[in-house]
Amino acid sequence: MDKGLNESRKDFPILDQQVNGEPLVYLDNAATTQKPNQVLTAILNYYQADNANVHRGVHTLAERATDRYEAARDKVAAFINAASRKSIVYTRSTTEALNWVAASFGNLVVNEGDEIVISQLEHHSNIVPWQQVAQKRHATLKYIDLTKDGELDMASAKRQITDKTKIVSIAHAANVMGVVNPIKELAAIAHQHGAYMIADGAQAVPHMKVDVQDLDVDFYAFSGHKMLAPTGIGVLYGKQDLLEMMPPAQFGGEMIDFVHHQDASWTQLPWKFEAGTPNISGAIGLASAIDYLNQLGMANVQAYEREIVAYTLPKLLSIDGLTLYGPSDPNKHTGVMAFNLAGLHPHDVATGLDMEGVAVRAGHHCAQPLMDYLNVTATARASFYFYNTFAEADKLVEAITAVKEFFADGIS
Repeated sequence: MDKGLNESRKDFPILDQQVNGEPLVYLDNAATTQKPNQVLTAILNYYQADNANVHRGVHTLAERATDRYEAARDKVAAFINAASRKSIVYTRSTTEALNWVAASFGNLVVNEGDEIVISQLEHHSNIVPWQQVAQKRHATLKYIDLTKDGELDMASAKRQITDKTKIVSIAHAANVMGVVNPIKELAAIAHQHGAYMIADGAQAVPHMKVDVQDLDVDFYAFSGHKMLAPTGIGVLYGKQDLLEMMPPAQFGGEMIDFVHHQDASWTQLPWKFEAGTPNISGAIGLASAIDYLNQLGMANVQAYEREIVAYTLPKLLSIDGLTLYGPSDPNKHTGVMAFNLAGLHPHDVATGLDMEGVAVRAGHHCAQPLMDYLNVTATARASFYFYNTFAEADKLVEAITAVKEFFADGIS
């Protein structure tokens, strides 16, 4: 498996460089993934051959651009098994998608005395919008607790989700703890209580096969840049009847049916949410990224990541003074591994690793409530993808050991 998927590294020229005199080991994939030549070529080809605005033009370039833009929507729908292309709305990011659901749908269905349930694992993008809805609608925001291994505590979930709950919004995969949450089970619990289920799929869609119909989520959001596509393109999936209910989140060109002097009417799904000139090249790049991932096979991507996590986790846990956050079972883990070294600030750890050519993230990872829950200010985070190798996992462990010894010598 290592050799099979790693043959794809040739498609990522950015990985073939040195940083601070060392071969680059890129382990910041949870923040953004690198882009293969195929995606870059698709974007360049659009600008060189088909560049025009979509939908409104009748000339040949506009028609070609529109065809490619809408064909990308079909690929997205197939990739997550949406029942209809009308359920696929382009956004800038997971963040924008979740904000649209909160501001439009949340304010539509949440009333005074209702409850919104999220978890201690969430990214700020899945916390702050719901805080705003709760404050505006005089609702209560509740948190599902975690187990000692950093997994979602389902007993807590069943206590927190009640007949007063209107919204349950949970990350499918966590960006710090690396856990995969039981979204299908949570959706069933939410629906039993008459609540709507929303999933933040930013850390899931790039790493496993996602079937929104099987999960039975009401809304699902994810970003292109975490799955080989460009920045600035994201997706909001919503059940068609719910999207029909929602008022648009933005207004302007593209999303109107007719504008009178004093009022206006909206066009049909999915375009009623896509005001203004869209990110055409981003959608085309996303389609190319989906082609690439389909060629690899999402089952193969997930299996490989589990292998490299199973290889790496014991080595990390063997480092004296290293604390790992999240489960130690690789079958319950994505390629995200957050950790701290005793006595060292995560920023110092990340800077030291960078001097060894190893790129990791350090900080609160837009999850400050989780940092409070863990009683830390920040963590370092290494995150793997299918183009990372077992040799790079070894380099991570060696570099952490070197950083630890460097600071120990400096302190002594």
